Amino acid sequence: MGTVGRVRLTRLAVALVTALPLVTATASASRSPERPAIALTDVLPAVAEANPAPGDGFRLTSGTVITASGAALPVAGQLAEALRPGTGFPLPVVADGGARAIALVLEPGHPDEGYRLDIGPAGVALRATGPAGLFAGVQTLRQLLPPEIESTSPQRRRWVLPGGTIMDRPRYAYRGAMLDLARHFHEPAEIRRYIDQLGRFKINHLHLHLSDDQGWRIRIDSWPRLTEVGGAPGTGVGGDGGGFLTKDDYRQLVRYAADRFVTIVPEIDMPGHVNAAQVAYPELTCDGVAPRPRTDMRVGYSSLCVSADVTYRFAEDVIRELAEMTPGPYLHIGGDEAMSTPHGSYLTFQKRVLPLVRKYGKIPYGWHEIAQSPSAAGAVIQFWGRERSSPSVATAVAAGARVVLSPANRSYLDMKYDMLTPGGLAWAGYIEVRTAYDWDPARLLSDVPESAVLGVEAPLWSETLRDSTDIDFLAFPRLVAIAELGWSPRSAHDWSSFRARLGAYGPRWIRDGVGFHRSPQINWS
Repeated sequence: MGTVGRVRLTRLAVALVTALPLVTATASASRSPERPAIALTDVLPAVAEANPAPGDGFRLTSGTVITASGAALPVAGQLAEALRPGTGFPLPVVADGGARAIALVLEPGHPDEGYRLDIGPAGVALRATGPAGLFAGVQTLRQLLPPEIESTSPQRRRWVLPGGTIMDRPRYAYRGAMLDLARHFHEPAEIRRYIDQLGRFKINHLHLHLSDDQGWRIRIDSWPRLTEVGGAPGTGVGGDGGGFLTKDDYRQLVRYAADRFVTIVPEIDMPGHVNAAQVAYPELTCDGVAPRPRTDMRVGYSSLCVSADVTYRFAEDVIRELAEMTPGPYLHIGGDEAMSTPHGSYLTFQKRVLPLVRKYGKIPYGWHEIAQSPSAAGAVIQFWGRERSSPSVATAVAAGARVVLSPANRSYLDMKYDMLTPGGLAWAGYIEVRTAYDWDPARLLSDVPESAVLGVEAPLWSETLRDSTDIDFLAFPRLVAIAELGWSPRSAHDWSSFRARLGAYGPRWIRDGVGFHRSPQINWS
């Protein structure tokens, strides 16, 4: 058995052994008709404002209905589907239900993605300006009911929502996660499963890293060998990651994500990280000779030929085809670790390629190295460094760029939790849950004002990943820490509160089959 196989078995064994006490506790709790009441503030991520009204909760019964109309109907349907299995109640979605209703209402006056949730004995009213706000409110409402509410068989218990009012809104517009498909390909079903979990924590962007030295994972019709060669069996780190997304696969993922108010952000990395493309098309090298395929983890050795016209024909074709099937506003062109591209050539490349993204109606997005280029004005810059200042990013911000923060030593989900973690890497350090949580996006870069911070993102690189078990173990619970930094107000940032709320969420992950890391920093329920 290879090293990867041993790592996966070790991780599975750890997950099974550590999960047993939690499974036992959960099963015991489900036999009891009562459990300690859930409070309005027991939510991940933390809500902006909560005004409890003890004793004024709303009880779901077999006569409860969900009311909605127009653009609110799809979200109402999702809520009904989530609550029916555990309750056994029909919970019909109707236009007007009178009393005993959970009403989803669209009305003006609420912040973008914000909502107001009023819970009283006679009914529940969830109000927002748009469907995205209703969806965010539904995620909160689901957490205000016990974990068994979404089990696969009805429970005999009282389902009571705590009384009071929540007024909630996001701190930052962009709250993202990244999944690397290039170093190891993840099937559409695995990506959909990840999207489902992202939505639970009000994460609204999924960045897909679709190309790298080890593989090319998205079909481009004008350059078909990219996937025929770069997505073939034997690609990926360790040669164990063949596969790619067809255009239909990609469009279906975009629609699936949009139904959960998650925007897909596609990334094609260039001018570095292009070995897989050059294996497929040797004309993308300066000498016209195909490099050998790479399945190792090294970086920085590949570069497009900046002086060749074919490079820009290639870049434009890829950008055009990606833009055509991506309704979201962003298109990520990478730009990191281009150590084999001379600085002048790098600037020349960005001067020609960043405008191509705008030409096809998208906002250019790239890793923070693109900030070196004057053409990055107006772009989104993803900062992944460990420094506390960045003059080039500050210069780009002064020219109109916005920043998404992904500090590697805080938000990289592929980093190990500690030295004993099976799988993962450690080049940016060990990242336990508190390390992921204890930083403020507004103060990360001393020379970048908070007004320039678009949001935060937690990347998950796949050098050591193979399946959803690996994704779960490295992403959760740390991804929730990043989600709270992106959604909740600075005033709500409190480790003691977060660890308590996170510990109480454990039974929900067990119910969903999410093999999360049982961090010793958390008292799990």
